[in-house]
Amino acid sequence: MANQDPIRVAVVGTGFFGYHHLRVYRALESECNVLPVAAVDGNPITAKAIAAEYGIPTFTSIEEMLAADLGIQAASLCVPTLHHARLGLQLLNAGIDLLVEKPIASTIEEADALVATAAANNRILQVGHLERFNVSVMAVVPYLHEPMFFEAHRLSVFGTRSLDVDVVLDLMIHDLDIVLDFVRSPVAEVRAVGLPVLSNKTDIANVRVEFANGCNANFTASRVSTEKVRKLRFFQPRQYLSIDLARQELLIINVAGAAAFSPSPGPAMGPASGPSVGPAPGPPPAASSSADAFAAAQLAAHPSAGLSILKVPVEPKEPLFLELASFIGAVRYRKTPVVTGKQARDVLELALDINRKIAEHSIHARLDRFIPEK
Repeated sequence: MANQDPIRVAVVGTGFFGYHHLRVYRALESECNVLPVAAVDGNPITAKAIAAEYGIPTFTSIEEMLAADLGIQAASLCVPTLHHARLGLQLLNAGIDLLVEKPIASTIEEADALVATAAANNRILQVGHLERFNVSVMAVVPYLHEPMFFEAHRLSVFGTRSLDVDVVLDLMIHDLDIVLDFVRSPVAEVRAVGLPVLSNKTDIANVRVEFANGCNANFTASRVSTEKVRKLRFFQPRQYLSIDLARQELLIINVAGAAAFSPSPGPAMGPASGPSVGPAPGPPPAASSSADAFAAAQLAAHPSAGLSILKVPVEPKEPLFLELASFIGAVRYRKTPVVTGKQARDVLELALDINRKIAEHSIHARLDRFIPEK
């Protein structure tokens, strides 16, 4: 690492997400040999403030940044979704590897254009589905075997951020991405209902997705809740797994003995061969004495015989650090990123299908009010 030149990165869009990308790139300078060298923001006041805080040149357009010839190799694109395709294509065609925040684009056509352009220019295209890098999600991967039923709840209080998209593309898309990666089966049927509450877009939604292999998943997302919840629970043969993404905790309940605890051997699988959720964590560590004590206490008090409980030890880490470190590794070693453009495109396709179902349900509900019963 010491003999390698640093990867020179830029951040395009320095609002809430972009600011944190800059912060993390700066924090990763030594660990990942990365160097933030520029930022772009269409607001000259914001650009000036970023320049003062980070001591890097800032620009109000990508054209200005490229004209400065700073040797930029990679960039984070953190602008509103509406601009992802236009600005992303500009960066990819300039020979710059790209991490674009989720969702990948506004339409399937735009997503396909980004994927095709990255391939044509031999560029890395990673998409910021951040929860893949949640350590509790990473920890569950070695335990996966035929998940057949999911319950996902993602609730948030109302805010003014990300109101350019609905709750499906804003919040639910994280859980859609995780479940698609875990199940690896085509979607067979989608049922959805949702409605706007405090904005002019869908603010709360409930969705049921059935996969071709028989797996079913229920998703609930709200950005008008009174509490914050980020939980994913699922069942597979002889096992129930509960992930608290906010607390970064993983609980596993097995039926009839501890044999079902055994994780799959070897590191987490890559994009072509199985679920891919960040830098390969390898098998989970053995349960600590405190975790063993927790499980023993639960077993002693549990009324159902044949159940064993394990709280898997997970070391909390900021997902954005892991995501950007993974991106820089993909850029440096020309490896397939954890969340590829194609995967993000498929997640977008499901999210847009859900929105169509919500719209259809809303239309039918309104029509039913005016059609008299026979």
